[in-house]
Amino acid sequence: MAGTLEGKVILVTGGGSGIGRATSLLLAKQGAKVMIADYVPDSAVKTVAMIKEAGGTADCVAADVSITKQVEAMVAKTVETFGRLDGAFNNAGIEGKIGHDRVENGSEENFDRTIAINLKGVWLCMKYEIPQMLKQGGGSIVNTASVAGLVGFEGGSAYNASKHGVIGLTKTAALEYAQKNIRVNCVCPGVINTPMVARIVDAGGMNERDLTAGEPVGRMGQPSEIGEGVAWLLSDAASFVTGHSLVIDGGWVAR
Repeated sequence: MAGTLEGKVILVTGGGSGIGRATSLLLAKQGAKVMIADYVPDSAVKTVAMIKEAGGTADCVAADVSITKQVEAMVAKTVETFGRLDGAFNNAGIEGKIGHDRVENGSEENFDRTIAINLKGVWLCMKYEIPQMLKQGGGSIVNTASVAGLVGFEGGSAYNASKHGVIGLTKTAALEYAQKNIRVNCVCPGVINTPMVARIVDAGGMNERDLTAGEPVGRMGQPSEIGEGVAWLLSDAASFVTGHSLVIDGGWVAR
């Protein structure tokens, strides 16, 4: 797939670590100019440095995707820096109190924050990305959902609700812009070896064996394996794919 994104400008939220960082590196390797957005500026700077060390092109911007003005500024900086916006990977998200968030004892604060970042954040990103893509005559958007957007998990009410919402939002946007040459899809990762999963393990809500026990392939996925799916969806090779939830989970949902 080398070069399949040559010359395209792609914005990645949550690009400072985990799936976001691995995907950003892959997109740059395939020729894209990548704008890295992250709530933690130093993490975004590090991803940019990694891309440049590998010979790619990237810049970064600090942004909390739950704050309208920061999202608007994030998209504006992307266009100001690179001249356009061809694709976006709306990936920023948090796990909240997953493992300890049952409906009857979950906190309103956790619910509001999780929904604000995981769901409202995706909505805000598309709200400002799509007008720019309409001006250009098209584009491609990929949102990060989860297998938790397809099935339920006990102890993760806010996270499950947010990820189910991302899938619904993705389908709606795909239909609204299908005839405007804007494709909107999402990826549904399974158990991936990321800092988020490490935090869940450290918090004691689950352990690594529990997380991988349901994986038919017998291991956690790697962030780059999600990146491969994202890169394909963003590329012209997926030109007839929109409104799709791409499950990348080692067979977990099939079981």
